[in-house]
Amino acid sequence: MDEVVIEAGRGFKNYWTDLWRYRELFYFLAWRDIVVRYKQTVIGIGWALIRPFLTMVVFTIVFNKIAKFESPGSIPYPLLVFAAMMPWQFFSTALSESSNSLIGNANLISKVYFPRLIIPAGSVITSFVDFLITLGLMAAMMVWFGFYRTGE
Repeated sequence: MDEVVIEAGRGFKNYWTDLWRYRELFYFLAWRDIVVRYKQTVIGIGWALIRPFLTMVVFTIVFNKIAKFESPGSIPYPLLVFAAMMPWQFFSTALSESSNSLIGNANLISKVYFPRLIIPAGSVITSFVDFLITLGLMAAMMVWFGFYRTGE
């Protein structure tokens, strides 16, 4: 059994080593967050597709149809909105979920020693899975609008 020695300055010096030693805990916490997110909803993974798609539809109607904003060049407006919205949704979801994860796992944080970065990082991985699912929807939309390039 490993002995934990707490001394001044040790935390920062060995933090990356501790993260590597507790990589299995990181994997299980991230997997738990992913399973909980998709099993506890009726539509499951569909929620990761419906939410950004409906947001894109609303933005397209409001800004393109009502406000008459046009996209530059030949880019379809829904693709422009969706491409701009993807990184923002990833960032905002990751930030929100990581702060909520610290509150939700406060009992674990106060009882057992492990690198505290593991808990919010696991939530960021969950948001990254949502981002990858949304990226697949972006690829499908690009095919739908015929906006893709082959090697030229």
